[in-house]
Amino acid sequence: MEPMDIVGKSKEDASLPKATMTKIIKEMLPPDVRVARDAQDLLIECCVEFINLVSSESNEVCNREEKRTIAPEHVLRALEDSLRGGGKWSNGAEMTEEEALAEQQRMFAEARARMNGGAIASKQPDADQSLDS
Repeated sequence: MEPMDIVGKSKEDASLPKATMTKIIKEMLPPDVRVARDAQDLLIECCVEFINLVSSESNEVCNREEKRTIAPEHVLRALEDSLRGGGKWSNGAEMTEEEALAEQQRMFAEARARMNGGAIASKQPDADQSLDS
């Protein structure tokens, strides 16, 4: 079952209104900064994923309390739990800075591949590459 099959839409069908998101992005940046269309699309995709994660975690909090309606306190508790390293946002193990960087690079590569409609490149960052570069 797809994550959003419950409401009759697959994950690929879920999105946010582009015009609204573009307006929000432009309002948050200085007037002289431009954002490429691909970057806007990626930001929208990230927002959708964040909403999916928060919704799923909130639903689990709601279910644990045997409630049928997600209330604001369920959403807040899901966000608090995520900040403490619980829930789906954590793999339950602490990562070193190098492991976190490697995971981030892998996720960036996956996102780039999705945006370009191609296969995921298996390029790994160099082990001795510093974080400053």
